[in-house]
Amino acid sequence: MTEPGSEPSSNPQPKDISWPLWPIVPLYPYGKRRTLRQEIVKDTIWTFDQLQGIFYVVVPIRMTVIKLQSGGLLVYAPVAPTPECIRLVQELVGKHGEVKYIILPTVSGIEHKVFVGPFARCFPNAQVFVAPHQWSFPVNLPLSWLGLPWGRTHILPSDSSQVPFADEFDYEILGPIDLGIGPFVEVALFHRRSQTLLVTDSIISISSTPPPIIQLDPYPLLFHTRDSALEIAPDNIANRQKGWQRIVLFALYFRPSTLQNINWVKVFKEAFQAPERSLKNYFGLFPFQWTEQWQQSFNRLQKESPFLVAPILQGVIFNRDPLEVLTWVDRVAQWGFKRIISCHFDAPIEANSLEFRQGFDFLRGKIQSFNTEDFQLIRDIDKGLTKLRITPPAKVDF
Repeated sequence: MTEPGSEPSSNPQPKDISWPLWPIVPLYPYGKRRTLRQEIVKDTIWTFDQLQGIFYVVVPIRMTVIKLQSGGLLVYAPVAPTPECIRLVQELVGKHGEVKYIILPTVSGIEHKVFVGPFARCFPNAQVFVAPHQWSFPVNLPLSWLGLPWGRTHILPSDSSQVPFADEFDYEILGPIDLGIGPFVEVALFHRRSQTLLVTDSIISISSTPPPIIQLDPYPLLFHTRDSALEIAPDNIANRQKGWQRIVLFALYFRPSTLQNINWVKVFKEAFQAPERSLKNYFGLFPFQWTEQWQQSFNRLQKESPFLVAPILQGVIFNRDPLEVLTWVDRVAQWGFKRIISCHFDAPIEANSLEFRQGFDFLRGKIQSFNTEDFQLIRDIDKGLTKLRITPPAKVDF
């Protein structure tokens, strides 16, 4: 439900959606980012969605704002503080009080870390809490050198009762999971009053229709609905849905098995014949040819569970320390939540503790739902990283 006052304008001014620091993490849509605010729990929880991606493989990235019972706001996983985004936050500030706490719940997700410092500077009275074991590559730098505000940035302690928002929240820290170049850490935050669990990357929910934030500008959807560079895809519901489902396969598998090998001679030939040739559509280059089975590959993701653990986490990260992950899952599952808000793809996810546990059954030796062929590239990445001694050996093999 999009609340009154959050409806995005159909033609926003460029300055309102400007993100000048985009070269730090050069992901689409680069310097122009729309923000969509949605009310999840009336007068209590709001999500702020933006987009990110490569080669028009775009997915939502999400910030969650929660009203504190004592007054004020807590922000989990900030997004780009564009003027439009800050205006939407300030509307909540005017009704519910200032931003008091800002949470960075990850250490390895640069697409989350890059926004925290600039966002915090927009709210100079807010205290910033970051997941422990922060690191940077190639040189490990102090937090203040990474843009986090000096004097009001704090490491989240392992004991959640030691933070000033402990009267309303619990949290559990996953990790550190050793990945060689740096650890993986994620902080799950539980809001007791609304029975809502916030997570970053650990789980996602996939819908068959594109999320609202992507439909503000359907070009990426229409780009991927095509079967060749010679097509012009009309903008309709069916094409938007088809484009989204293919984007999901790209985003989750990187190279799904239902993509044919690239015929570069054909790709360049069709690029010169394409009806549209501009920088926007990569001058007609379209190196994608899907088999007829692509729809079946997507449908496998629509299993009975309301969410899944992304293949890259299953096959490259969580399999390196399954005991640590399952211990964290059990601790989180002790909370009586009824919904989950993840930082990517769809939200909210209507799910309880039992379903949350079941989502990690792949670490208990139960069969995962992914197509083995689709999973092959991730399996190859996993083995390659181990062979090059970049990451330690996996403890679970799929």
